[in-house]
Amino acid sequence: MNWQEIFGNWVLMPRRPIGVIHFLGGAFVAAAPHLTYRRLLEFLHDQGYVIIATPFINTFDHEEIAETVLWSFNRALQVLHDRQNLARNLPIYGMGHSMGCKLHLLIGSLFESVERSGNMLLSFNNFAAKEAIPFMEQMSTVPMLNQFSSTMPLTEFVPSPEETNRIITKQYLVQRNLLIKFANDNLDQSLSLARLLEDIAPGMITTQRLRGNHLTPLGQGMKFQMGGAFSSIDAVGNLFQQEFFKELAQVEQTIIRWLNPAPPANLAQPDW
Repeated sequence: MNWQEIFGNWVLMPRRPIGVIHFLGGAFVAAAPHLTYRRLLEFLHDQGYVIIATPFINTFDHEEIAETVLWSFNRALQVLHDRQNLARNLPIYGMGHSMGCKLHLLIGSLFESVERSGNMLLSFNNFAAKEAIPFMEQMSTVPMLNQFSSTMPLTEFVPSPEETNRIITKQYLVQRNLLIKFANDNLDQSLSLARLLEDIAPGMITTQRLRGNHLTPLGQGMKFQMGGAFSSIDAVGNLFQQEFFKELAQVEQTIIRWLNPAPPANLAQPDW
């Protein structure tokens, strides 16, 4: 797949673009989203969407991160308009995982010039700093998660969880939203967000509860390699991988149905 780096963003351009997706990953896996979320992003590219995945380094100032990634995205988008003849009237969607959801919510609230046809929010969480530390420890087994946390002083996130909710309630401008919650995800706070967004844009919020866990969007989709002798361990590993990627495929299809809805426009609302 031909990833391009443009102003620090990782970009995929399909031959006939039908839309643009601005992707922001979760805390501590966002430094290389074209690697950590490769399968999901390349799938969406194959469906005709320009992918602009903006890396970021996590700090406690989430408002500053939101402003920085938006600036970087806008620079990359301008390059695509000017140098690669990308049409200027294509719909633009935000897509975030975990902390990336909070950043898209801040972008959609704090910057009035931002226009989005919708946001896709996977495994939203809005923890306070003291609650996020166990989360960082839990995620420490995933590559690339440890390298930044030791340098960050412990304080509260800016904005705090309470202030984030107030900002969204008063200022969030994106009407159409898809929220995905995974069944085995105790880090997820999508339910409270869904209630908040329904008050802002009644009838415009699609919620889906899918099989999987907080790390499901990170599936890489690499082919299972068998050695010369196919053992029982190989068989178990193959079955495990097949089941894991069934969960990711369900995420992919849910996103595509939401992006290209057939009547009725909204997916069925689950009973959470």
